[in-house]
Formats: sequence, structure tokens, C-alpha cells
Amino acid sequence: MNNGSRGRASDATDERRRLLVAAGLALLFAPRRVAAQPAPYRIGFLGNSTPTLEANLIGPFRQGLRDLGYVEGSNLTIEWRWAEGIYDRFPKLVAELAAQKVALIVTAGTPASLAVEKAAPTMPLVMVAVGDPVGTGLVKSLSLPGGNATGLTSIAPDLEGKRLELLKEIVPELERVSILWNPSNPFHIGSERQARAAARELRIDVHLAAVRTAADFNAAFAEVRAQHPGALIVLADRVFLHNRDRIVAFAEQNRLPAVYAYRELVDAGGLMSFGPNYAEMHRRAAYYVDRILKGAKPGELPIELPSKFELVINVKRAKALGLALPESVLLRADEIVR
Repeated sequence: MNNGSRGRASDATDERRRLLVAAGLALLFAPRRVAAQPAPYRIGFLGNSTPTLEANLIGPFRQGLRDLGYVEGSNLTIEWRWAEGIYDRFPKLVAELAAQKVALIVTAGTPASLAVEKAAPTMPLVMVAVGDPVGTGLVKSLSLPGGNATGLTSIAPDLEGKRLELLKEIVPELERVSILWNPSNPFHIGSERQARAAARELRIDVHLAAVRTAADFNAAFAEVRAQHPGALIVLADRVFLHNRDRIVAFAEQNRLPAVYAYRELVDAGGLMSFGPNYAEMHRRAAYYVDRILKGAKPGELPIELPSKFELVINVKRAKALGLALPESVLLRADEIVR
């Protein structure tokens, strides 16, 4: 090979090296592509009262979500809506959540769940502590709900009967009891039947005082006073939970032993509560949220029954009422408030 050929070969080699170096530098300094991040999930929560009054419930719900890897403000946005104890607000609040394009709505109780089913029938629904989802037409069955709703039910055989039995144990001479109920809550139809059946067995007369909204309390309280009952039962309804202080004050002023569906009324100074662990049910609701966000169909997720019922007793209130609590009742208590 002559010198000219060797020179051309050398020049070609040098050119290839320059091109390779340039390509390498271009790759090194080129803007790096970031893997596309999925948009945060957006869900709705339809609350019955206020964030303050339900702090002990939404706290466990949030914790359940965190345990499953969901972080508000990062990969999850929760649209909160609160009815402040006024059920007539539900349709408007459901419409607001639907307009926010939420992936699903979480509710607690029968009226809120029915409102979602009516106002947004195609919206996936996670129900917490719904009374009787089959009897009220929310689902076809507990094992295979069908449709767009699933979650957890607070239903239990003879729950009102057990509350009445507890009252009879601590007030053996009990002959008449008043019951605060909400005729607008479809679940209360079955609760009322349970209470009447148990009352017949125990030979106790029952008086029902209706409360649909906060405006009805004065009339209901007047009815109860006129009946001169020996005790009071307050059914599970978020209107009652929202107005807990008012109800407990009435029972105290009229020296009425009372059993409540929610432990929050005992925390507010009431005598006794018996019912499911609602905080745990809210924590467990996060499981259903996770399954649906990951593609599961609500209608194929079985509805869970309560795993635990709690008896909470306020011995300070019992003492103020002059009640000697039987040892058999105290031994069954899951918690004693002093």
C-alpha cells in the first residue's frame, strides 16, 4: 500500500472515532426520559356528619389506606363531602363527587348508600356499616352482591333484642322502654321489629319516638317524657351520632338508663353501648377501595359481616343513676369507662 492509501485509511479511521465520540457525548448530555408516572387515584368519601365528629372513624380509614401503600397528596386524592347530619344534602353531595370524576365513593350507613345508588347508579360504591344491604335492596346477596356496591355490613341477628336484654339485666324492674328511631332510615324497619319481638319475650312495653332530622328532637323528647319509660334505646343512625351530646344530656336530665348503638355516646357521657367495632370496619374498608382501584368488580366482592361486637359501660354514669351493675354484665364488658 502506498503512502497515499495509508493516509486516506488513517483519515477514515479518525473520522469514525470522531463520530463515535460525538454520539457518546450526545447520549451522555441528552435530556433523560423519566418514566411516566400514573396520575393519582381520586376517590370520594361521603360523610354523614362532620370531620370532627367522625375523626375516630376516618382516622382508621386513612390508616388502612396507608397500610396498603396509598398516600394522600402523592398517589391518592380523597374528595371529602359532609352532610352535617342532614340527609337531604346527600343527592347534591353525590353529584359533586361524580363531577370530580372519582373512581369510587365510600359511604357509612344505609341512607348515604341508598343516595349514591339513586343519584349515581353506575358509581362503584364501598359501604361501611350498612345495616341490611339485602333487605334494603342495595345488593342481591352478601356473598355475591352484583351491581356496583360492596363493603361491610353491621347487620347481626337480634341485635336490638340483645340491647334490650342488657337494659333488663341492669334494671330488673323495667316495664316500659322508649326507642329513638328514624323512620327515614329503611334499616330501622327491621330494627323496630327486632325490638318489639324481644320486648314481648321480656314482657316490656315499647314506645317509639321518631326523629328524622335535628328539628324533630324536641317533639320526640316531649313524647318520651310523657310516656314515663324506665329506660331508653337509641338505634344506629348518623343523625343520632351527629347529635350525641343532645341525646346524652336528655337521658341524664331525665335520669333514664340508656343503651346506644355507638360507643361515641358513651364517650359523651352515656351509660352503655353495644354494637360492632365501627372504627375497625372503617379501617377494613380500605381493603375494598384497594381491590376496586386495582380492577376488581364491586359486585364480585363478598360483603363482610362484623367480626366483633363490643360492650362499653360507663360506671360513673351508672353510679349517678343509682344503678348497681350486676357482676355478670361487668364481666362481659369489653371496656369500662370510669
